[in-house]
Amino acid sequence: MNTANTVRPDTGRPHWHQLAGRFGDDSECLACFLALETAELLAGEKPANLINVVNRTQVCGKNLYRLWKRHGETLLRDSGLVGRELIDRGDSVLLFIFRPEVLTALLSRKDVAAVLRRARYREPLDLDRVLAELESRVLSGEAFPHEIGVFLGYPLKDVVSFMGWAPLPFACQGPWKIYGNPDSSLKLAGTFHHCRRRMARRLGSCETPFDCLTSGSAHNRGW
Repeated sequence: MNTANTVRPDTGRPHWHQLAGRFGDDSECLACFLALETAELLAGEKPANLINVVNRTQVCGKNLYRLWKRHGETLLRDSGLVGRELIDRGDSVLLFIFRPEVLTALLSRKDVAAVLRRARYREPLDLDRVLAELESRVLSGEAFPHEIGVFLGYPLKDVVSFMGWAPLPFACQGPWKIYGNPDSSLKLAGTFHHCRRRMARRLGSCETPFDCLTSGSAHNRGW
């Protein structure tokens, strides 16, 4: 491990490239990437993230696509997270990584189920069938399913407005398009950003990134 490289996560959005040089081992490198990209999930603040992993060598000399194929399932096993490949294009793989209990609780909400029924999900309360339908829509090659914002934990008002199902005016651009009164959406976006900054600080000083990726390290220790 190269401890000479440090990260300064307090300015702007932390990126994995700031941390990549710290970990020379393949598994550690991928664990660092996954911990940062799922920081909000590990903190229990978000049900799922969508991550596009490209098949090319990064500046650190690692190919995350190949590392995911080789180590991804094993690394996530003790994290409390589940990874699902929505589509593998060869030059990249689109990962849907989620915390099952948080996503299940989200789907159990009546307002969420109503939105998914309108989006023609036949069994919106069944996690496995919902995700199978989502994957099928991505694989179809047709218009990307905009209802994916529901699964990612974005406010319903923003998702349905983006889909043209609500008359709220566009307010501002955050990590997603925000409509109507932006206050609650911006607060949520700030929470997600704070989770990522905290994870970057941990990854910038830890001995091993594996601890950051385990379910207890982020969610249960109040970091």
